[in-house]
Amino acid sequence: MKKTTAAITAVGAYVPEFVLSNKVLETMVDTNDEWITTRTGIKERRILKEENQGTSFMAIKAAEDLIAKRGLDPLEIDFVLVATATPDLPVAATAAYVASEIGAANAFSYDLQAACSSFLYGMSTASSYIESGKYKKVLLIGADKMSSIIDYTDRTTCIIFGDGAGAVLFEANDEGLGLQDEHLRTDGVGRQFLKIEAGGSILPASEETVRNKQHFVNQDGKSVFKFAVSNMADVSALVMERNGLTHEDVNWLVPHQANKRIIDATAKRMGLEHDKVMINIHKYGNTTSATLPLLLHDYEKQLKKGDNLIFAAFGGGFTWGAIYLKWAYNS
Repeated sequence: MKKTTAAITAVGAYVPEFVLSNKVLETMVDTNDEWITTRTGIKERRILKEENQGTSFMAIKAAEDLIAKRGLDPLEIDFVLVATATPDLPVAATAAYVASEIGAANAFSYDLQAACSSFLYGMSTASSYIESGKYKKVLLIGADKMSSIIDYTDRTTCIIFGDGAGAVLFEANDEGLGLQDEHLRTDGVGRQFLKIEAGGSILPASEETVRNKQHFVNQDGKSVFKFAVSNMADVSALVMERNGLTHEDVNWLVPHQANKRIIDATAKRMGLEHDKVMINIHKYGNTTSATLPLLLHDYEKQLKKGDNLIFAAFGGGFTWGAIYLKWAYNS
C-alpha cells in the first residue's frame, strides 16, 4: 500500500508597502549601507506602519492571496496553523482570529512559536496532520511583525529584521511527492544568546522593564552566528546524506533569511552553486517565521513538479532543523 505524503499545493504572501532602506537607517542609527550589505546582505526591509494592525493583518492578507490564487473555498480548510514569534495578543491565539477572518469556519487553529524555526516546525506539524488521514487541507501561515519588538536605536538588531507573511496549503499526495524527511533539533543553551528579557512569566512587564527597554529583541550576534552557521549546515548535509542526495540531486536550497553569510556557508557545505539557492534577504531582511514561505512565493514560477527542495532554518531557543520536500506542481 502506497504511503500518503503531505504536499504543498498552493502558496500566498503579503509584505507591507513601507520600505525601510539602508539609506533611511543611516539617518536613524550609526551605521551605513556598505556595512549592512557586507555583513548581512540586506538592502531594505518592509515595515507595517499602520496603527492597530498586527501580525494577524499580514497573515490574513497572505491567506487571502493563497485562497484567491487557488480558488479555494475557506470552508474546506480543516486546520489553520500560524507560525509566529509576534502574536497579536498574549493568551488569545492569533490563528483563531485569522481562521475566523478568512472564513475558515470549519477549521480548528492554534499558534506555533519556535522563533525563526517556527515555519519549519510548522511544516512538520502540518504534514503530520495530513499523513494521519484525519484532515485533508491544512493552511500553514508564517507571519511576524518584527518591528513591534525591535529597538530602532539599537544598530545591532534594527538593521536585520522586517515584517511580512507567507502561507502554504498542505494536502495529501499519492505520487510520492511532498515532505520526504526531516531532522529537527533544539538546545536550551541558546536561550541566553537570543531573547526578549521581559514580558514573560519570569519578568512581567513593569515601569522599570519598559524604561530599561527589556521588551525588545536582544542578541549576542557572534554566538548566534557561530551556532547558526554550523548547525544549519550540519542538518542540511545530514538530510541529504540520509536520503542519498548529492548536490546534483538538489534543485533548491530554501534557507532561513537571517544573514547572507550563513546562507552561503550552508550552501557551500551542501556543495550547491549560487543559482540553486533561494535568496530574498536583500528585499525583506529577516522576517522570522515568514522567510521560508516568502521564498516559495518569490520563486514559485521557477519550481517544477518533482523538484527536490531542502528547507533549513535556525532560531532562538536554540531551534533549528532541515526538511526534504519534493515539489508537487508546475506553477
